[in-house]
Amino acid sequence: MKRLLRYFLNGFLILAPISITIYIILAFVTWLDHFFDLGIPGLGIAVMLVLVTLVGFISSSFLVRPFLVISERLLTRVPLVSIIYSSIKDLFNAFVGDNQKFNKPVLVKMNSLPETFRMGFVTHDNLTSINQEDKVAVYFPDSYNFSGELWFVHRDNLTYLELPSSEVMKFIVSGGVAKL
Repeated sequence: MKRLLRYFLNGFLILAPISITIYIILAFVTWLDHFFDLGIPGLGIAVMLVLVTLVGFISSSFLVRPFLVISERLLTRVPLVSIIYSSIKDLFNAFVGDNQKFNKPVLVKMNSLPETFRMGFVTHDNLTSINQEDKVAVYFPDSYNFSGELWFVHRDNLTYLELPSSEVMKFIVSGGVAKL
């Protein structure tokens, strides 16, 4: 009976992550496909991919750039819209684009006795604008969650990690169970 239970648990540990991943991907694809419901499954996603690529191509033209600047200025001047737009834009820029923010993983010494550390990402090296020249901004993502905390940490408590940022993020978000 113990052997049978062990086989079941091994099978569960193999199938659960695969099944959940497939389910999430299929749910996301189905959700995206409803934007352009053209009667043929998957066609909406293909149209959306072509449309997004086309917008990216057109936006790279120097003739379109002034219109993008004007529309962004309008979005940043409307009171409530500006908060939403700038927050979403900053969040996307933190992960993709030219100004990625989660690319400096660090180990931060939190206490001396007992010695404890946390992994995070330096998001700002220079805090002179808030009179904190000796500190840096470090973001600590939470495990198994889409949230985190921003702390101002003294530079002496940092150890820069020579690891890929994506691997460190995966390690933190998994609660330390993913391989580094």
